[in-house]
Amino acid sequence: MPELLIELFSEEIPARMQARASADLKRLVTTGLDKAGLSHGEAHAYATPRRLTVVVEDLPDKQPDVTEEKKGPKVGAPEQAIQGFMKANGLSDIAEAETRESNKGTFYFLVRHITGRPSKEVLPEVIEEAVRALSWPNSMRWAEHTFRWVRPLHSIIAVFDGEALPGGLDLGGPQGNGSYIHFEHFTQGHRFLSEKMLHVDSFADYQAKLAASHVILDPAERQKRILEQADALCADAGLELLPDDALLAEVAGLVEWPCVLMGRIDEVYMALPPEVLATSMRSHQKYFSTRAPDGRFGDRFLLASNMDAPAGSELATTIVAGNERVLRARLADAQFFWEQDRKQPLSSRTTELKDIVFHAKLGSLDDKVDRVQALAVAIARRIEGADLDRVRSAARLAKADLVTGMVGEFPELQGLMGRYYALNDGEHEDVADAIRDHYKPLGPSDACPSAPVSVCVALADKIDTLVGFWAIDEKPTGSKDPFALRRAALGVVRLIVENRLRLPLFTLFRSSWDSFEGIGADARRDEILTDLMVFFADRLKVTLREQGVRHDLITAVFALGGEDDLVRLLARVEALDAFLASEDGANLLTAYRRAANIVRIEEKKDGRSHGGEAEEALLQAGEETALHAALAHASHAAGETLAREDFAAAMRDLSGLRQPVDAFFDEVLVNVEEPAVRENRLKLLSQIVGTLDRVADFSQIEGA
Repeated sequence: MPELLIELFSEEIPARMQARASADLKRLVTTGLDKAGLSHGEAHAYATPRRLTVVVEDLPDKQPDVTEEKKGPKVGAPEQAIQGFMKANGLSDIAEAETRESNKGTFYFLVRHITGRPSKEVLPEVIEEAVRALSWPNSMRWAEHTFRWVRPLHSIIAVFDGEALPGGLDLGGPQGNGSYIHFEHFTQGHRFLSEKMLHVDSFADYQAKLAASHVILDPAERQKRILEQADALCADAGLELLPDDALLAEVAGLVEWPCVLMGRIDEVYMALPPEVLATSMRSHQKYFSTRAPDGRFGDRFLLASNMDAPAGSELATTIVAGNERVLRARLADAQFFWEQDRKQPLSSRTTELKDIVFHAKLGSLDDKVDRVQALAVAIARRIEGADLDRVRSAARLAKADLVTGMVGEFPELQGLMGRYYALNDGEHEDVADAIRDHYKPLGPSDACPSAPVSVCVALADKIDTLVGFWAIDEKPTGSKDPFALRRAALGVVRLIVENRLRLPLFTLFRSSWDSFEGIGADARRDEILTDLMVFFADRLKVTLREQGVRHDLITAVFALGGEDDLVRLLARVEALDAFLASEDGANLLTAYRRAANIVRIEEKKDGRSHGGEAEEALLQAGEETALHAALAHASHAAGETLAREDFAAAMRDLSGLRQPVDAFFDEVLVNVEEPAVRENRLKLLSQIVGTLDRVADFSQIEGA
């Protein structure tokens, strides 16, 4: 069956936008095909710096024929209804409609048989709609055109079954001057290595001719070639390529014909911290770093040229020399900052933080440092092994490197440079490490600090930010989170959970709140901080969902109220999860639902609560007597095990209720005629609910 080939050829598309754009184009095209009733096989998307390509397999030659039916008014209906039906459907005579009988009478039906259009007539509409619907993070207009795209669009391949489709894309604006791009079957090869136009009539032909014209269409293939060439060069030099998947993907989006070359870093710059070398090369030049066999940072770098320049050739030598010259200038700047920054101790820079606004309503960075220092010390008093003096020093110096020259040039080195400068000043290694680590963890794949001093400062920094923004009502909304508060909360969760810290979060929130001056409404403090705890519950659900833990169990435990110890909460969740996975737990959950539903219905009917202890004197059946005794025992036993935080034992105590509860529901009628007995049995059901709710709010569990 025929295939459809689409290529949008333009000026260079930013590397970071290519993967999403090609995927979006494929989605828009296939959605348009589905909407047009054109069945199809697999669709594939590709991207290079200058083109987005989509190929769709196994398309039909035409749309399927379809029959449309519209039911009209009943035969004999008022003339006004019949005329309205005729007008709505373009009928000149009601006789053009069919009549059909049903058990409700005879009705008019309009039946239209629509012949499917040829695919070559439908596809241009699908393609144009897809191109116009493709969105970009940033777009532009060029010349006098009104059409917006990421970069000037030069040509569009639209080939179906070997032939170019009719039609094209109107760029808007004055007629002429290239304001209309016709669909065609021509494209161009490499910008520098292939000047000729390429006529293509299929995807296989297209891909082969591009490859012959120094264009590798598939980004994955370009990445593979870059890695293979880089590894080979490193092996020859006795070095190892430092892995960097993000940089590899970006570089593959910068070249259509990757040719990897190796350059040398001047020996004079090898004394710079390896992070400075790597960041300078990666951020500005898109170079790959290397590592020596002894683990030290390698004195060579790798670059991907977009030229056919084999190593050792004159062109390769020229390219490498030019890149070495550019890198030399970059590293000279870095070396200057490195030398100048170390002339002034970090402690002397903290006063400069007064001139940096953290947030208009939350004061300067110096104000934040004061708050973080106080909170970090409060946290340190609760963490074993946290030296108070080192925590104070680390918190005071944590933000000082933000005013250094190096971090001003390379903001991504914040914290890292603070560690180097702190060690240079003679600070304790715990203090230096805490300065480096207090921003961590930055994401799910980032390592979580475990050293006590680092943990104290990292927690204090994040909690201060969260409490402050909650106090001024600058919370995340929808997908918008400009201050990365979700990431901060996830960081707090990981710091506490992974280090098994027994910290009362709500108490720490209050301590943080009290260190702010004149923010928020103190009368609403606990209400605002409770809302922040709910936010933490949501973040905890995200973390645990990735580990396969049910989110409703976290909700059920949080709903008990007053729980702000995340380690204890997780222990309770784990025990609850195991309990509900057992036969006894599953049956008790069913019994809970049944008891809760009966009590709710009867309380609504009676207009009053049926809580309280059941009276032993009113117990009649042996099953309700046994249940009453079992509830008393389970409640007492669970109370003791909960107090010991032995949640698994508490669940075992509850499992003893299964048999008496089952027997009660099997043998005892709740809604008997005697009011006192009925009331007493409803109290028993309320006790079932209340006893189970001591370990978690079972009503929050899905299906409860």
